[in-house]
Order: sequence, then C-alpha cells, then structure tokens
Amino acid sequence: MSIDTRKLCFVVMGFGKKTDFESGRTLDLDATYEAIVEPSASALDLRCIRADEIMHSGVIDTAMYEMLLRADLVIADISTGNVNAVYELGVRHALRPNSTIIMMESEGSLHFDLNHVATFKYEHMGQDIGSREAARAQRELTALIREVMVAERPDSPVYTFLPALQQPKLTEEEFAELVDETEAAQEQLSGYLNAGEAAGKADRYEIAAGEFAKAAEMKPDDPYIVQQLALWTYKSALPSALDALMTGLRLIEPLRPDRSNDPETLGIAGAMRKRLWLLTSDRVQLDTAIRYYGRGFEVRRDYYNGENLATCYDYRAEEQTEPAEAQFDRMSAQKVRGMIVEILTEVRAAANFDQRSDRHWVLATLANCSYGLGQEAAGDEFEAAFFGEDPADWERQTYLGGKTAAQAAAARLGQPGAKSVENIGSRKA
Repeated sequence: MSIDTRKLCFVVMGFGKKTDFESGRTLDLDATYEAIVEPSASALDLRCIRADEIMHSGVIDTAMYEMLLRADLVIADISTGNVNAVYELGVRHALRPNSTIIMMESEGSLHFDLNHVATFKYEHMGQDIGSREAARAQRELTALIREVMVAERPDSPVYTFLPALQQPKLTEEEFAELVDETEAAQEQLSGYLNAGEAAGKADRYEIAAGEFAKAAEMKPDDPYIVQQLALWTYKSALPSALDALMTGLRLIEPLRPDRSNDPETLGIAGAMRKRLWLLTSDRVQLDTAIRYYGRGFEVRRDYYNGENLATCYDYRAEEQTEPAEAQFDRMSAQKVRGMIVEILTEVRAAANFDQRSDRHWVLATLANCSYGLGQEAAGDEFEAAFFGEDPADWERQTYLGGKTAAQAAAARLGQPGAKSVENIGSRKA
C-alpha cells in the first residue's frame, strides 16, 4: 500500500449546521468546509482532515493531542463559539509556534483573548455561502495558507509572548496509521450525513432517518445529528404518524427543548408539538408549540419559527372560549407576520440576496405573510417570484398549504382585500 506523503492540514471544525448563540444565526459548517477550506488546502496539495468531533466526545484524547502537535497546518473555525474548537485551538497554540490559522464568520464575535490574533473572515448568506463569496474566500485562504506554511514568525500568542519556549517533539511511530484511521472515520461520518440530507430532500424520510441513525452511533451527542434524526423520524410517519411523533420527541429530548435557546432545536420540537396537536386535539401540545416557536423567533428572528408561530396563534384563537383571548391570539399572529415582512424585506434588498440558497423560501414566506396581513397584491407579487424560482413539487405544496392558512387568518380578521377562504379553522398541516 502506497504511503501518502503530502503535508497534513488538520481542520478543527464541527459537522452540519450549528447555531451561533451570540448572533442567533445558524451556520452550515459543511458548506464552509466544502466550499472554502478543503478546496484551498487541496489547491496546495495538502492532505485535509476534519475530525475534531469524530475523535472524541466531551473529553479530548491522545489521538487529538497528537494531531494538534504533528499537523503541518491547523485551521480552526471558531464561528459558533464551539467549546471543543476553542479548546483545541488553545492546545495547538501551546504546542506549535506557527502554522495555525483561525477562521470565523464575519458576524461572529471573538472570544477570550483572541481579539489581538489575526483571523480569516468569511460570510454566510442565510445558512449557506454564495458562489462569489466562496470563490473570494477560497482564493484568499489559499494565499494565506501558502504564506503561513513558509513563514518563520510565530502566529501563536504563547510563543509570541514566551519566545524562549521550546516546542515539544514526538517520534513518527504510529502517526501515519492514526491519520489514515481518522481520515476514514471522517469520510464515513460525512457519507452518512450527505446521504441523509439527500434522502430528506427527495422525500425519502425513512432512509434519511436511517442514515442519521448511523451517524448518531458514531457521534451520539452532536446536536445537529440529533436534530436531523428526530426530524426525519417524525416525518417518516412509521409505523404510524403518532408513533413517529412520540419517537421523534424522545430523540430530541436530550437537547432539552424546554430550556433550549437553539432555534433549530426549538423549530423541530415545535413542529412535532404542532403536529401532535393536529392529531390529538390536546391543547397542551399547541401551547407548547407556541412556546417553542416563540422562543425561537425571539432568539433569532428567523422566518421559519416566526411563520409557524403566527399560524399556531391562529389555531389557538379558534380554540379560545373567551373572545378577548381569541382576539389577543389573532392580533399576536398579525404582529408577528408584520415583523417577518419587515425583516425579510431588508433581506431581499441586500446586494447578495441572489446568492442565498434559501431565497425561494424567503419569497414564499413574504407571500404568505402578505396574504395573512390582507395584502393580496404584495402576496401575488411574491408568489410569482417564488414560482419563478422553479421550486420542487413538495416545496410548492408546502407553500400552498401555508397560503390557505394565511388567507384564512386574514379573512377572520376582515382585512380589506382578503379573499374568502373555505374551511376556515381547518387543521391541515
């Protein structure tokens, strides 16, 4: 078997989508790795390994220390303030005087004493990275790697302020085998994640749940994997819709949705509670869904949690026995829709809007919120723009279901220009 003699680039970065709790934004770290980091390293013939969350769970181990000491280059993305990533960066700075690059998404905040350390910045648009930004970041990161790999000056603050400190040394024994094993584990986990995401987008929910179940065996405590496993499990509706929902709620419980401020956890848990109410008419489930969606919208002001919050307010208004309570819920729904329109109008006006991977959902949400506010002309305009993005059939059906609910909400309030909608109060998801 041939030996890979390329220099090693070790990437300290999580997998999947992670929430930056300071900004409330969700960042797709897979997109960062695939669009920026890996191509930049490969352009310089570096062997790129990303494995910080595979190799240990909670406790950093010997293999990780060896990687952090022996890798020719370490790239650490600290965008979401991940404790493991920041700790491993500190270990690297203690072990090696140079050849370390810190990365961070442009809206993130530096932590601890890192604000004096040079940091490479890139920009997420929604949860993804636009093509122009990916090309720019890849080009500039490649140049930075080339510079760092030949520089003699320390980039570690430890060796900068303690110039007499001597770097530790280790023998070459077993390190090559360790790198091979780590790379294989990375590829296996990435394979499960990619297959699960592809199956979910193709409406093959049972297969998606199966792939994320395999990923959970490798990394049982990763929030993204837990979220996706719960999501596709409940969507599979197997062996029945009710059984799948109960299993999904059990799977997501370790993320403690009752206490969580993670918008992704709250959005998925809220969806399950809403659907459980649709199946059982248990008012507790609807109230819980409103609490989850409400916290998710408050933390992040994201349109997914917000639109569902407004819909659940409308549902609950129909359940209220006190007219004042019903009116409060209806007006709360309209207030949320108004906030969403304001937020997404600003998003749509941004120069990089055409690069957002979620732009069709932005347009769909603007359409539904406009219809819910009785603004039919604006709704028609946004709807035409949404259909112009050529959405998939399931995306069209999801949108049309939301449109019916939004127009029903406007009709209940007697908004000017609102169309009459049959089956007002329908509980179709």
